[in-house]
Amino acid sequence: MRTALLTLALWVAIVAGLSPLALKLTNVQNNDTLGSLPASAEATRAAAREAAAFPRPDALVAVAVYVRESGLTAADRAKVDADRAAFAAYARGGTVPEPAPAADGQALLLTFPLAGDDDQQSAAVAPIRQRLAAQAPDGLRTALTGSAGAEDDLGEAFSGLDVTLLLATVAAVALLLLLTYRSPVLWFIPLLTAGIASQCAGGVVYLLVRHAGLTVDLQSQNIMTILAIGVGVDYALLLISRYREELRRHEDRREAMAVALRRSFPAICASAITVMIGLLCLLAADLPATRGLGPVGAIAVVATLAAMTTLLPALLVLLGRWVFWPFIPRVAASATEHGVWARIAGFVGARPRVIWIATAAALAALTAGIGHLSIGLPGDETFTKEVGSITGQRLIESHYPGGTLSPAVITATAGTAAQVASLAEKVDGVARVGEPMRSADGRWVRIEATLAAEPTSPAAVETLERLRTAVQSVPASEALVGGDTAFEADGDAVTSRDNRVVVPLVLAVVLLVLIVLLRALVAPLVLIASVVLSYAAALGAAGLILNAVGHPRLWSAVPLQTFLFIVALGVDYTIFLMTRAREETARVGHRPGVLHALTVTGGVITSAGVVLAATFAALTVLPMVPSIQIGIIVTAGVLIDTLLVRSLLVPALTLHIGRRTWWPAAQAARAASIAD
Repeated sequence: MRTALLTLALWVAIVAGLSPLALKLTNVQNNDTLGSLPASAEATRAAAREAAAFPRPDALVAVAVYVRESGLTAADRAKVDADRAAFAAYARGGTVPEPAPAADGQALLLTFPLAGDDDQQSAAVAPIRQRLAAQAPDGLRTALTGSAGAEDDLGEAFSGLDVTLLLATVAAVALLLLLTYRSPVLWFIPLLTAGIASQCAGGVVYLLVRHAGLTVDLQSQNIMTILAIGVGVDYALLLISRYREELRRHEDRREAMAVALRRSFPAICASAITVMIGLLCLLAADLPATRGLGPVGAIAVVATLAAMTTLLPALLVLLGRWVFWPFIPRVAASATEHGVWARIAGFVGARPRVIWIATAAALAALTAGIGHLSIGLPGDETFTKEVGSITGQRLIESHYPGGTLSPAVITATAGTAAQVASLAEKVDGVARVGEPMRSADGRWVRIEATLAAEPTSPAAVETLERLRTAVQSVPASEALVGGDTAFEADGDAVTSRDNRVVVPLVLAVVLLVLIVLLRALVAPLVLIASVVLSYAAALGAAGLILNAVGHPRLWSAVPLQTFLFIVALGVDYTIFLMTRAREETARVGHRPGVLHALTVTGGVITSAGVVLAATFAALTVLPMVPSIQIGIIVTAGVLIDTLLVRSLLVPALTLHIGRRTWWPAAQAARAASIAD
């Protein structure tokens, strides 16, 4: 009891020190990485050269759009002139350039950079929006876009959503724990411990951001919360289930906890190591948003492992058996909660070959849904609902060349300016090429090339490749092409590279952990194959769902991130099953050992899977399509892995393979000496 009290005191001190820091984590977010590329990408190099050769204040750009489909009237133009005069108070230099008319006479644009520091620029957006919407003639459509409108929309969309996400996650987990334990008290203990782990992880991340150069963004902070709560409750369910078993064998609850912790710790630790190392594999990615997620997620897993294997046992021992009320486990009390899973185990044991083949076929059939998915989320589909800046973009696209707001930017040596501009004009898909602008030192020129297609469309990317080939063919031009379309094209290339590098690395790491844990080769290979099939089925199932809700075009980083979560987290459940099966096989033989492991772990692992799925499903409350896509894919993957792969496919295949499952471990030799 003294050890439990000391452990509790230590955690009180840790929480007191780290919780205040966790509350500051949002203040040190750096969301620039969410849309950035590695320094080696041509778009990045082009932006760096442009910033150095053509320095200008870092200002938000407001683009006011005015559209009347029947043609602008005199009253419309008067409105534009009045707005232009009013907007001068917010514009850098105190003036707003002349409006840019559309060729069809139906639209005008006012484009101007905002004055002041970051706070003043952000504060200026609201009065600009109000002025733009006020006193507009009937039938005149207006909208504010540009970086000023987009940033304001993003801030408004996410205002208070960190709290919303946390509340949605906690509510879902609390409800499931209540249904699982059927106790008015017990559900709160694992949830409280997971919350403490999340706060401690946030405090550690904050310290590393401030003093070690770690980068945290909106996405990684949200996923850190999801991981800490989801994985933490998973580990708690496994430990509490084993603890309840031991309370029926031991009168002393401290002895029962010691045995439960000793028996469950290897599986929990192996699970945590698998997820942690899998997350750290993201450090091999080039895409900054993907790479930055690795260490933040790994910290969450380490904090969760520490809390669930020290604080949770201490709380349970100190509180005693009564926390299980009204179903308090007593010594020698008969267990009835395995009835359903005993029948499932009997079903699997009756015809294992038929079951694993049928299950694998069903999962393979699900993969057909992948055909509904594609890679490449257009910028105007990032939000779940249309916001003002997206409305403005679409209005502009209807009346101006697609790349008007986001031209390709060519930087080249000054001596080749005329030749570069001439070749750029001849490129198919380039609508207009601006006059070359020379840098202050006379070394470089900057040339804007407006593309005919929408900047992030496949047609624009194809035009960009032709443009790059053309201007870089000029001798000594040192031409680089940047801009939004360049970021889109280079982002696709970086993502493809990350997939080729990180996916095999994650699989190799998970395989190695399984080999060490199970001391076998066959079983780990079976488990790896099962989680890969599970991931493919999850993509297929999510493809059907995302297509139905209108978001089938995936953000480029989604496939890799969801692969990691489904493989690293999904394999947890087979780790829990197979470590118990290995333990039981040594005691009673292969076939009865596997079936008994399925019987005694079925309920807790299914509960853990449903809880983890619910935590990732909470991401769908966010108004960003990438978050919804991650939430749906991972939720589908976890449920498939829990309900089909771990419950039917793996045990049935293990029974079909027989004792060779454990080859070449000494376990196989011991199992061979026991009659099945």
